[in-house]
Amino acid sequence: MTTSPALRPPAATRSAQSPPSSRSPLSPREYEAAARAKLDGAVWDYLAGGSGDEVSLRGDQEAYQRYRLRPHTLVDVSRCETGRTLLGAPVEFPVGVAPMAYHRLFHPDGEPATVRAAGAAGALAVVSTFASTTLEETAAAASGPLWFQLYVLRRREVTESLVRRAEAAGYRALVITADTPRMARRERDLRNGFRLPAHIGPANLDDRYAAGLHHARRSGSALADHAVEHHDAAFTWGDLAWLRSLTSLPLVLKGVLTAEDARRAADLGVSGLIVSSHGGRQLDGATAPLDALPEVVAAAAGHCEVLVDGGVRRGTDVLKALALGARGVLTGRPVLWGLTVGGAAGAQRVLTTLREEFEEAMALSGRPRLDMIGPDLLHRAAPEAGALHRAPAYGSSPEQSPEQSPEQSYEKSDEKEYA
Repeated sequence: MTTSPALRPPAATRSAQSPPSSRSPLSPREYEAAARAKLDGAVWDYLAGGSGDEVSLRGDQEAYQRYRLRPHTLVDVSRCETGRTLLGAPVEFPVGVAPMAYHRLFHPDGEPATVRAAGAAGALAVVSTFASTTLEETAAAASGPLWFQLYVLRRREVTESLVRRAEAAGYRALVITADTPRMARRERDLRNGFRLPAHIGPANLDDRYAAGLHHARRSGSALADHAVEHHDAAFTWGDLAWLRSLTSLPLVLKGVLTAEDARRAADLGVSGLIVSSHGGRQLDGATAPLDALPEVVAAAAGHCEVLVDGGVRRGTDVLKALALGARGVLTGRPVLWGLTVGGAAGAQRVLTTLREEFEEAMALSGRPRLDMIGPDLLHRAAPEAGALHRAPAYGSSPEQSPEQSPEQSYEKSDEKEYA
């Protein structure tokens, strides 16, 4: 377990990863461009895409750009305190890896590489039900706290088995995804006839759950058909008591965007809430998580820890989310960009960069402690036209791609596997 010191020394004096070479990506956006150049087109669309017109996908990021920062000056920022606990687990900064499926699509080392990166960076990691390695194998690779994300399946005995396995393997919380009774229409996947390659599947489930994932059927997306067949669309608030009876782990509800749902969750004894639009992949046009955050925090009234995910790309985004009341944030796609480009080292570099940017933002805003970050830090302003930054292509020729060691290289899959 990675522990969090009360005060971290300045970045210049603490041990860290070796600095990136001049040819390596520096920012999450540069990792995005490098990952896109590396991945098969259908896999890229699966990672990058959203539902419908992708209004929520864009809106999740644009919400952060509607806020400007109000810095305080002449504050002693020689030391910044970034560590805190998330549901009792110490982390070195208030960021975690969001649950995402099938990491082996992006690098052959898969989820174990991702959790190694999170532990090395001092971050939380949330592991998906639909991981491409077993939850036990993933837990064995971890050095930091893990939460297990749960999709409630129609076969309740399978869901119960997942819960008990996660507790036995040392996961510290159970994250119930509440916003996916069915999979939304994701047109990129439909157009590509997206399906998993033969060597990748849901490692936590038996072969009956892998059937069909390698062949698109009714909808054009094998994953959408799989969700229709196996997700329990009848799961409701009343069923939380059943989950509670299975485990002593704290329950976290993911996908909450309203005060009404937050209040009800708190009343039912849920320990945590994740304000989330599922990365813009479910209800298109839903409220951006950052915009929903203040009402959820107010409704939870201190009874639940509140985290937020969706659209986090920079350390200043973390600062803004904490100023609006989040106890922590989760980030997803940027970690998989890093994993694609450099395996565990690449994912760690993305998280470490986010951590360094967050500490810098704390110092430059004159808030060297987390308890100094509040709504007074923010000024809401209309974004400039076209403000949402688009990543340029990484480099101008293949020779300018990031260099990879043999163990970090990832060979592109044959496009015919997916289309």
